[in-house]
Amino acid sequence: MATAVPAERDAVARAFPGAAHERALPGANVVEIADGPDLIAAGVGPALAAASTATALTAAALDGRPYGLVVSAGIAGGFPPHAPLASLVVADEITAADLGAETADGFLPVTDLGFGTVTHRPPAALVREVAAASGALTGAVLTVSTVTGTAARAALLRDRHPGALAEAMEGFGVAEAAAAHGVPVLEIRAVSNPVGPRDRAAWRIGDALNALTEGFGKIAPVLESWNRYDS
Repeated sequence: MATAVPAERDAVARAFPGAAHERALPGANVVEIADGPDLIAAGVGPALAAASTATALTAAALDGRPYGLVVSAGIAGGFPPHAPLASLVVADEITAADLGAETADGFLPVTDLGFGTVTHRPPAALVREVAAASGALTGAVLTVSTVTGTAARAALLRDRHPGALAEAMEGFGVAEAAAAHGVPVLEIRAVSNPVGPRDRAAWRIGDALNALTEGFGKIAPVLESWNRYDS
């Protein structure tokens, strides 16, 4: 399970009661929870998140215990009014919103340039089960390298991606690493702030971290019992 920063990692860890042990890898520290998930604080941004996640995936594969699922988890901005503060969002698609080229006719995703990918889709059955267990909203979670700071930018992103509920900075990077290893991916976000003008007084980071802990407490049985080959 990959989070961006230790505060998010610790919020997820609180949902699992087992003893934790930290193992250092080149470029990443893995927190292994007894009878629970392995957690990493993968870093901020899609590039570092991809590199750290790939390190953990490679180490597990070389140890002969490859992972069956990768989860990108943390807090995020939510598009109002669709994803209110402290709500939980599970991604039915993980999309890189700014991977492409600006042209005279507007933005072109990298796929329109003839290469790459901009979207990863988590297993639909798992998304449904997680949403049902936690009461999470389902929709697209956008990955950006620059956090949105204006109403105009927020409106532009929603216009390009009408199903978008949240914006974060790591999910696509985590998904790219998982895809390279042939491992399914899931993204779960708790909303800490509205996407748009940056108003720190409106941020509810503590509430979002608590929602993340509560949400993972509800979905832990789903994740523990899920088998990709049953989907």
